[in-house]
Amino acid sequence: MVQALVATILLAIPIRLFGLQLPEPIFAMPVVFAWAVIRPSILAPMGILIMGLFMDLFWGGAMGLWALSLLISYGVVLSARTMLVGQSQPMMAFWYAAATALAMGAAYLIAAMTTHAIPSWRAMGLQFLPTVLLYPFAHRLIDRFEDADVRFR
Repeated sequence: MVQALVATILLAIPIRLFGLQLPEPIFAMPVVFAWAVIRPSILAPMGILIMGLFMDLFWGGAMGLWALSLLISYGVVLSARTMLVGQSQPMMAFWYAAATALAMGAAYLIAAMTTHAIPSWRAMGLQFLPTVLLYPFAHRLIDRFEDADVRFR
């Protein structure tokens, strides 16, 4: 969780390469996905709430926007957890992309309702792609847990 928050801060540094700004992926998404797949507990929703509120404060968005969006995604992945455990890596990557699309879609709808304006589809797409490319970090978290827990052997 702390690493995701630090990565969020580091990639928000205003550096331009060839006139382009660095992408702003949702670094909390791999953590949210992995926590839902690994083990449901009471600490995960609290951690997700903290990460979401931090992102809202850091990016200056509406309070609760990312917290609610990430919790919705967490809830859906948690409810599908029994289907996800033991799936192949490409299938898990598909589920991760679907969970990311759900979180960003929820954020899009919440932002549209609170601001009474339509957010940019292009900006959302430019945030979606780098976030989906973070799937190897979620896979690594899941693998590390499965290797450490004797119940998965």
